[in-house]
Amino acid sequence: MTTDAFYPIGIPGQPWGPAEVAEWRSRQTRQRSYEADVLRAIDGLRSCFDVVEYGRLDYAPDSYPLFAIRSRDWNDALPCALVTGGVHGYETSGVHGALQFIEKHAADYAGRANLLVAPCVSPWAYERINRWNADAIDPNRSFRDSSPAQESAALMRLVAPLRDRVGMHIDLHETTDTDESEFRPALAARDGVAYEPGEIPDGFYLVDDTENRQPEFQRAVIEAVAKVTHIAPADAHGQIIGSTVVSAGVIEYSLKKLGLCAGVTNARYTTTTEVYPDSPRATPEQCNDAQVAAVRAAIDFMLGHIQVTA
Repeated sequence: MTTDAFYPIGIPGQPWGPAEVAEWRSRQTRQRSYEADVLRAIDGLRSCFDVVEYGRLDYAPDSYPLFAIRSRDWNDALPCALVTGGVHGYETSGVHGALQFIEKHAADYAGRANLLVAPCVSPWAYERINRWNADAIDPNRSFRDSSPAQESAALMRLVAPLRDRVGMHIDLHETTDTDESEFRPALAARDGVAYEPGEIPDGFYLVDDTENRQPEFQRAVIEAVAKVTHIAPADAHGQIIGSTVVSAGVIEYSLKKLGLCAGVTNARYTTTTEVYPDSPRATPEQCNDAQVAAVRAAIDFMLGHIQVTA
């Protein structure tokens, strides 16, 4: 079913141009602080981890440094795990789950795995609780050559030297009620197409890669998260957000073809988490804990299935 539901920017049926993008951007207001919430937390980790500034976003008059946290005892003989959060800035537990993992659990993997964590890929959007960047571009459809998104291009440059050496990449996301109330209608308006209403699943789920299916890996992550929060059921059509459920709480996308962050390397094990923070059955703490449980299970699975090279 499609609908001509009105979005307050642009003309229905016509894609946005620069004027509409500028109007949309003017409506976005800062609602929280990247410096207070993220940079201060990263500063608190510097005594135990290496902190790398891998880029800077310039959206005049604002400028945002981009940071990643690396294992201090980096050893090229060990398998490498990549954790990314905040690709969509409004998906809060992706950011804070990544930071919580580093603070409480990253030290457990010293001497066992190299960790590279980019906890807030999209700080402009984090502050404005938005899906897009300041140019009305979705970073999580922009992980491709000549990326139009500064956020995506910067992360790609960071991981390029490790592209063939990352054994596991987990990208931390949320599916929220605002996906239907704001972000999907905005997408339809931006692209000049009719809005097609969808259904928001109640619970946690994962996105596997259609080109590199790893069902045992996905199952291990689901089982770990199920101890923390509930797993999303399939809808009446056997789907979650329009995609067929292939196993409990798991759907599939073509990661590289769609320009998704989880496809940014050639890792053997990849997944995208999707927490549902608007559930009456979940608290913000549970959402963060679910992300942490997913990260730990993903790294543990990698360590059990990838041999150390030396």
